[in-house]
Amino acid sequence: MEETAMMQSIMGLIVHSGNTKSECMEALQLAKKGQIGEAKEKIKLANEALVEAHHSQTALLTQEARGEKVEVSMLLIHAQDHLMNAITFRDLAQEMIELYEQIKGA
Repeated sequence: MEETAMMQSIMGLIVHSGNTKSECMEALQLAKKGQIGEAKEKIKLANEALVEAHHSQTALLTQEARGEKVEVSMLLIHAQDHLMNAITFRDLAQEMIELYEQIKGA
């Protein structure tokens, strides 16, 4: 994979992971107000962003599986960190929305 394509994959990880987390944060704010349906829609958007992040990650994994060297850089580590945090944040947001739904009786 050429350097430009690798950078695009890394930046895709960062951007889409960030979008995942942002959608989840908005979902939590909506759930806090009792807008559970809207919160669940935001979670759907977060899941779509997460799929895009996984596509970026898959491009890098595929390259390595083909025997092509993937240079591990601080930027790649940073991107992976964003992805792991986004997944965790999404999982916790889903749980919290369910709790808000029970508390608010929505």
